Order: sequence, then structure tokens, then C-alpha cells
Amino acid sequence: MNKYLFPIYAIIIGVLIAILTKRQKSLGTKLLLSFSGAFLLALTLFDLLPEVYEHLEAKRTGLFIMCGILLQIVLEFFSKGAEHGHVHIHKDDMNFPWLLFISLSIHSFLEGFPIHQENDMVFGVFIHKIPIAVLITAYLIQSSYSKLQIALFLVVFASMTPLGTIISNNSTAVNEYVNVINAVVIGIFLHISTTILFEASEGHKFNLSKLLAIVLGVLIAYFL
Repeated sequence: MNKYLFPIYAIIIGVLIAILTKRQKSLGTKLLLSFSGAFLLALTLFDLLPEVYEHLEAKRTGLFIMCGILLQIVLEFFSKGAEHGHVHIHKDDMNFPWLLFISLSIHSFLEGFPIHQENDMVFGVFIHKIPIAVLITAYLIQSSYSKLQIALFLVVFASMTPLGTIISNNSTAVNEYVNVINAVVIGIFLHISTTILFEASEGHKFNLSKLLAIVLGVLIAYFL
């Protein structure tokens, strides 16, 4: 049951942190983002990548991974990089951010597919979602959108990953394509996590802290 609920817990935790701290992007959020990027990347390499290569022909797997990278680039064209911590919402804009909403929903839906009982990807998605939820909630709160709009945004965002997991684990129609979809998701995870890890620190003030967060993320993923 946790494989369905952990992504929802992550959004709840992120929302609570954003409400309690009322900060957009503190040093702690940046370090958590770095940790989550390293943790997600390590789990993808240690767990998901070998699993997909075991079931698909190697060159086709590489092709689908590249498709995932390209898909994430397209999604980020609309979301402006919200999946890895860049949220740009204009406070005076009263129009609902449909492009951000749809691109984040597609991303969240797809990242639910690799989650199943035999792997640890649910933990990677869980850690990845917390800082993203913090940043998105903080910006939404500061926007001019109504509380109902913000609540609906967050509820749908939280539900998309469990929906992807339910479909991948229970749909016979999708079952034969699960490994292909997982290869695409690997490309998405690779793009997001490496973008987080290689983005320059502001003023280069916390490079050591960021390095420690990255190393910690990799070590925890290795020993899971």
C-alpha cells in the first residue's frame, strides 16, 4: 500500500513545510533538492536501469531512454523547469497556469510507472517530490490564485503518481509496454537529476554542503 501512498505523503510534507516556513527557496530546500537529485539518480542506476536492460534489447532501451530525455525537455518548455526546482509564477497573473499544471501532471503520472513492490523507486520519487512540492506550494501561495485553485492543483498533482503506479501494476493492456515506458521514465529521471546536480550554486557559497548532500544521497540509495 505504501507504494501508492508515499508520493502523496511527499506532497503533504512539502505543503506543510512551505506553509510553516513561508519561504520559496532556502538553503535547506536547495540541499534537499541536491540530495533528492543524487538519490533519484543513484536509484535509477542501481535499480531501474538494470531491470529495464534485462527485459529489453540494449539498443532499443537506449533509444527509449533518449526519448524520455527529449520528452522531459519538451515538458520543461511548458513547465519552465518546475520538475527540478524552477517555478516561475507571476503574482499578478490571475489566469490559471494550465501549461505548468498539465506538464507537471504528465511528469508525475509517468514517474509512477516504475514503482512496484520489488524495487525501491518509491523512495526515490518520495524524496524527489518533497522539495518540488515545497517550491510549488510556496509560489502558489504567493500568487493571486484562489485557495480552491491552489488546492485542486495540489490534489491532482499528488494523485497523478499513484494513478500511474496503479495502472502499471494492474492494467493488462499496459503490461506489455511497461518496460518501454520505464525506459522512457529513466530518461526523464536522468535529465531531471543531472540538471539538479550540475546547476551552479548561487555565489558558490554552499559547494561543500551540496557535495555532502549528493554523496549522502548516493550512499543511502546504494545500501537500500
